Amino acid sequence: MYQFDYVRAKSLKDAGRLLARHGEAKLVAGGMTLIPTLKMRLARPSHLVDVTQLAELQGIKAKAGRLEIGAATRHHQIANSAVVNRAIPALARLAGVIGDPQVRNRGTLGGSVANNDPAADHPAAVLGLGATIVTSQREIAADDFFQGMFATALKEGEIILRIVFPVPKRAAYAKFPHPASGYAMTGVFVAQTGDGVRVAVTGAGPGVFRWKQAEAALAKSAKPAALEGIALDASGFNSDLHADAEYRANLVRVMAKRAVAKLGRK
Repeated sequence: MYQFDYVRAKSLKDAGRLLARHGEAKLVAGGMTLIPTLKMRLARPSHLVDVTQLAELQGIKAKAGRLEIGAATRHHQIANSAVVNRAIPALARLAGVIGDPQVRNRGTLGGSVANNDPAADHPAAVLGLGATIVTSQREIAADDFFQGMFATALKEGEIILRIVFPVPKRAAYAKFPHPASGYAMTGVFVAQTGDGVRVAVTGAGPGVFRWKQAEAALAKSAKPAALEGIALDASGFNSDLHADAEYRANLVRVMAKRAVAKLGRK
């Protein structure tokens, strides 16, 4: 790990000022992705700006068919929130199977979304529910936010404040976790919304993506059998010592069917 200075931001304005003053600074909240990156010397920030305690990044509330969650909200808070469990139970269940208890008690929603790890769980919910990412500068639709492995639409100095989720008619998440890390080797989030069905896949490719062919099939029949024989291009899927691309493609189909089956049990 390279040497850096640690600074705790006093306010959102202070965080923005620190980022502007130190061009190589990075934000840190839970640090579940950033800290391992630093340990492997894959990043060399001059400063770490801690935003975990900022009031502007806190809070969970539901109103007018929307669920708003502050960026610094930890995974375990989402999993155990009565508000989340009433509004979008699938989101609470997803948060409850992230990593292990240590990760869930440190990691944050905003950090997961901002880092866009290809095996992270929360991006699947954000994309699957068609959420809006509210930042210090603008609002970004989930379909425009995720741009590939560890890449997002965030600009330099832009800070995620909260995520706004439309409350769906029904939603469910199913994943095949890595036995050691708990990361999603493949996870599928399915949501029935007022505009149709959305299917988001994480863990299989270089970043979270929508499976449009499955969405079209499930719009006609929201049953697992509807996914039989649906096209799935696995040419760009991840392939490593844990699972090759073909195996991950099979997991996508299996997890999608399991998620759809959960819809029927709600």
